[in-house]
This record gives sequence, C-alpha cells and structure tokens, in this order.
Amino acid sequence: MADNKNAHHVVEIPVDEEHRHKILSAMTTISAIQNHPLMEISNSPGHLLLLKLWQTEEDLYSRKLAKIESRLDSIRSEIFQLCCFFFLFHGFFLTILSAPVAYTNNVKDHVHVCHRWWVPSLLSLSTSLALILLVQVKLCRYWKVWKQLQGERTDNRSLTRCIQELRMKGASFDLSKEPVNAKRMKSSSVEIKWKPMTWCSQSLITICLLCLTALLFPASRFILCV
Repeated sequence: MADNKNAHHVVEIPVDEEHRHKILSAMTTISAIQNHPLMEISNSPGHLLLLKLWQTEEDLYSRKLAKIESRLDSIRSEIFQLCCFFFLFHGFFLTILSAPVAYTNNVKDHVHVCHRWWVPSLLSLSTSLALILLVQVKLCRYWKVWKQLQGERTDNRSLTRCIQELRMKGASFDLSKEPVNAKRMKSSSVEIKWKPMTWCSQSLITICLLCLTALLFPASRFILCV
C-alpha cells in the first residue's frame, strides 16, 4: 500500500499539430522581438540617446523648413503685387494720357502737347524703373531664401537617412557617424554654372518688365502726336 501511495503518475497531454505550430510561432516572434534593432537600441544607452537627439533635431528641421517656406510664399506674394501695380499704373497712365488728346480740337494746342511728349514719358520711365528695382530686390531676397531652403532640406534628408540607418542596424551602428552637412557636400562636389545664364533665369521677371518699359516709353509720343 505504501508503494502505491508514493508512486508518481506522469500524465501526458496530447498536443496536436496546430497547437505545436502556434507554440513555435510564438517562440519565433519572441526571439525576433528580442533580436530586433529597436530592442538593441533600447538596451544601449549610447544608441538610445543618439536616436532621441536626432529625432529632436529632425523635429526642429521640420519647423525651420515650414518657416522658410512661409517666407518664400510671402516674398512671392509681394513680387506678384508689385507686378500687378506695374500693369495697373501703365493702364491708368495711358488712359489719362489719351484723355486730353481726345478733347483737343485746336491745332496749336495739339502741336504744343505733342512737343512735350517727353514729360509723361520720363514720368512713366522713372516710375517703371522704381517698380522694377523693387521687384529685383524682392527676387534677390527670394533666391537667397530659396538657396537656404535647399540647404536645410539637404541637411534634413541626410539626418533622416542616418536615423533610418540607426533603426535598421541597431547596436551595430557606428556612434561616431554624423549626418553630412550641405556645405560640406557642396564643397566636395564640383559644380560648373554659367553665371549670366543663372542670373537671366532668376531675373526673368525683371527682364520682361524692362522690355515692356522700353516698349511703353515711346507710347506717350504716339498717343500725343497722332
């Protein structure tokens, strides 16, 4: 009787194929999580600190890019307003200029007005040049901010690539690696640009306004002397 009381019974629980597959899948998932690069980063203080610093810097880049893009939109709007004022001025100017001619029947008065055609022409020219100068100043500022935006975008892309590489490699990532700066990339790459062509492409609006001014300059003589 004592032997029967002290005897141990082993109960075997039958495990079907589906249950065994679920257990193996769970063990594989746990192993994958433990070996995941993000888990390695969380266990490495240096890599975790670097990731947090780069993520903070990436957020600052995003805010800075938004501000620069807002400045570009503002400058673009100012250039558009100046161009509109240029065309409105000449529209009103030519309309007012043609009014005295329409109501002048005396030949002497007509000749006298014709001889003074250069007065409204100089007024039109000086006003046009002042507006064109303002447009050119805005264009120079626009392209300066645009270059700054491109540099910031390059730095942001380089930082994003480093963050992605850190997340992929985990603890094997080299902590001494730094994002490539846009200025260093520019100094290392050789760019050949023809400056006159670059200036013409960037100042196309100014060139068009100058051409219109040259065409409108003799318009006063044509209106007053016809």
